[in-house]
Formats: sequence, structure tokens, C-alpha cells
Amino acid sequence: MTETAPRVREEILAYYARGKEDARLRDGGAPAGRLEFWRTQDVLRRLLPPAPARVLDVGGGSGVHAEWLAQDGHQVQLVDPVPLHVEQAARLSAVTARLGDARELTEADASYDVVLLLGPLYHLTERADRVRALAEAERVVRPGGLVVAATINRYAQLHDLLREERYFTPSVRAHTEAVLADGRHPYEEGGFFTVAHFAQPDEVTGEFTEARLSVEGQYGVEGVAWLMDGVEDWLDDPERRETVLAACRHIESEPTLLGTSGHLLTAGRRLR
Repeated sequence: MTETAPRVREEILAYYARGKEDARLRDGGAPAGRLEFWRTQDVLRRLLPPAPARVLDVGGGSGVHAEWLAQDGHQVQLVDPVPLHVEQAARLSAVTARLGDARELTEADASYDVVLLLGPLYHLTERADRVRALAEAERVVRPGGLVVAATINRYAQLHDLLREERYFTPSVRAHTEAVLADGRHPYEEGGFFTVAHFAQPDEVTGEFTEARLSVEGQYGVEGVAWLMDGVEDWLDDPERRETVLAACRHIESEPTLLGTSGHLLTAGRRLR
């Protein structure tokens, strides 16, 4: 396939060009971001095949996950539409990185053991584009290979802003409630996020199926822990952090609680 420039909205590129995503997920970042990172790592380490696996990290940002995947012994290629992210990821040991679009991958058919989409589905607001990205993942993963995609849950912003007490501001409440109707988060000048899609768990499984991926499981990333007072202190204490992660594991695939997490991981496989 011929490589083409990523077709990403300027508002999205500008949001990530600020360079804050890397720090959000690493040690020292916000509690919810650190919990998201550790829990994503926790789930993936249980799902991935033994190293060395060929992993394509699509929309992998600055390489926060590619870094530990490479350290675990996997062969990692990262693709991202944000030039700053590609520059940051390219500095990491044993990680190769290039600009690219999740909907138009240049990788060969069946060339990877695992394809991760831990960011692209956040910002593809049209179902056809999300299915296309998943279909590209299905194309480049080997038969029987693993595809894992992250989505933002439909009620994540409602939960987050209520916890922060910002939901009591009428304008913020009106904006948040508008998003609940169809999951479309619009661009707002000076807002706290950019153009995005907030998905329902069953919506994601339907898109996997349409892309010819067999769904194997769904995993709530943060559970209810991210909404609790004291979570920052818990995460700063290594022993308590492990207890929080273990608690999240107990409910990670409980259907009635999937929507309480800020983020959801959906795992599937290429059938043939």
C-alpha cells in the first residue's frame, strides 16, 4: 500500500501537539492517568503472547506503552498521526516509529502477531471510520492474532466532572449532557478535551464484529477506583497500588460495571 499523510482534524493535532499526553500517563502524572497506564499494562501483559511477538502499536502516542513492550522483549513498530509523538517514540530504545493513519496502514497483510489501537478510536467520530481502522488491524494481524482497542466510555466525562465538582456549573453540565446523547464530544476553544467519541461497550463489540474480528473479552480499565477519594495516596504507596490493581481485576469484565471505568479495552482475534 502507498503511504499517505494522516487525515486528522487540525483541532486534534493541535491538542496533542501541546505535549501533555506523555506526562499524563507516567509516574508523577494525574492519578487517573497513572491508574489508566498501570491497568492497561496489567491487562495487556495477560493477553499478549510470549515475547518476542511482533506488535504494531497504532496511535501509540509518545510510546508510553511501546517502551515497556519493547523492554518485555517484543518487537514494536509504532504508528501515530502526531509528528511530536513520532519524534518522542523514535527516541526510545528498540522502538521504531513512523507517521501514519489507523485507517490506511502501509503494513503488509498478516505481518504482526498483535495490533494495538490504544488511541485511534477515541477520535474517529464516524462509525465507518472506526470500523475501517479495526478492519485495517484485522488485515495486518496474522490469522489467530490479537487485536486490542481502547475506547473512552460514554459516561466517563459525566463521572469525572461530577467527581471534580465541575458538573455543578450549568454550562459544563449542559455540555456534558449533550455528549451523553450520541457520544460525540465537540471541539471547544479552551476546553479540557478535543473532538472525540465516547462509546458504549456493546457499540464497540458491534464494530469489532463488522470488521470481522471475533471478540474475546472486554476489560474496564480503571473500574470505580478512579472516582474514589484518596486514590492518589493509594497509588503513591506501592503496596496499596498493587491492592488497587487487584481490586480492579475482580470487576474488570463484570458486564454491569464496564461503563463505570473511564476507559475500556476490547480484545478480539482475526478468524482467518
